[in-house]
Amino acid sequence: MSQSRILLCLAHMSGNEMKYIEEAFADNWVVPLGPNVDGFEHDLEEFVNSREGASPLDKRVVALSAGTAAIHLGLIQLGVGPGDEVLCQSFTFSASANPVTYQGATPVFVDSEPDTWNMSPELLEQAILDRKAKTGRYPKAIIIVYLYGMPAKIDELIAIADKYGIPVLEDAAEALGSRYRGQYCGTFGRYGALSFNGNKMITTSGGGALIVPSDKEKKEVMFYATQAREPFPYYQHEKIGYNYRMSNICAGIGRGQMTILEEHIAHHRHVHQLYAEAFADMDGITLHSNPEEKFDANYWLCNILIDKDTTGFDYEELRQYLDKAGIESRPLWKPMHLQPVFAACPAYVNGVSEDLFGRGLCLPAGPWVGDREVEYIVETIKSLYRR
Repeated sequence: MSQSRILLCLAHMSGNEMKYIEEAFADNWVVPLGPNVDGFEHDLEEFVNSREGASPLDKRVVALSAGTAAIHLGLIQLGVGPGDEVLCQSFTFSASANPVTYQGATPVFVDSEPDTWNMSPELLEQAILDRKAKTGRYPKAIIIVYLYGMPAKIDELIAIADKYGIPVLEDAAEALGSRYRGQYCGTFGRYGALSFNGNKMITTSGGGALIVPSDKEKKEVMFYATQAREPFPYYQHEKIGYNYRMSNICAGIGRGQMTILEEHIAHHRHVHQLYAEAFADMDGITLHSNPEEKFDANYWLCNILIDKDTTGFDYEELRQYLDKAGIESRPLWKPMHLQPVFAACPAYVNGVSEDLFGRGLCLPAGPWVGDREVEYIVETIKSLYRR
């Protein structure tokens, strides 16, 4: 079968983006503020506050330049500073942990549990108690990550965080549209970070947002995101600020993307179902799926685990084989406790993330991956499988 290269998750435009961009140019709103920023924040608030079978939440959203900026500002709001420790999921992208170091604090990594691949509640409590015993105080915050859009065991994690009075910041960069018990990921903790990078569920070309609990905190985050300028007729700064606001142009893209967000989520779930049906009779290949009904992943990327003893090949052999066939795939995230840059950081591990990293592969699932592309991907894997 001859075709163009199949990518993991390529941006897909609705056709509505140009309307908002053209309005911005016509009104000369090409700065990090403006009607599109306000409109995009409003659209996001309407989306994240809705809940299945329950009254709406009352969260607020601040549009920012990146998901990393959102995590950073969330940590600032939580008062994280030099000498503090922040518990962070080890099985994640480095952007979850990097902002901890921006604040002069130390990331303390917590391994995963095998059902969701996200933070282990048992190890979280162990880490909290051990850090208290070793340092004399509890960690300042907990960063929960929703890997590849899969919700974590939120009930258990939040209960442990509340037990010890430690606030939670959710890294929902990969989980826009994922739900747990009908509620959107990113709305359970004190703050929630979203990402609109070019390969996410929706894109603003680059960008992110921070979900906050009140109008008061929204104003505080906006203050830090706009260089912490005090309300004087001249420029006065009493705190360190950042240039983190989203531009009105990028927000215009976001407003157009919001019109097809539900379609994107439905498509990713459809692609996952196609993979599930295709791999059902292939011993040695396991598709990562919702462990229970209360979990409702967006399946930003679809991921498989490979048992080499059964298939005869490992994830790297399959990755190279797919690459030669014009299919992009990617190993799972290398755990942060194995990263050289974080080698000196404390880590509470159980071997789960290392095992997953050694066996897992991400498969294409974006809006440009249709039924035909999935069929080609599956047939390519089966051709190696039959060897």
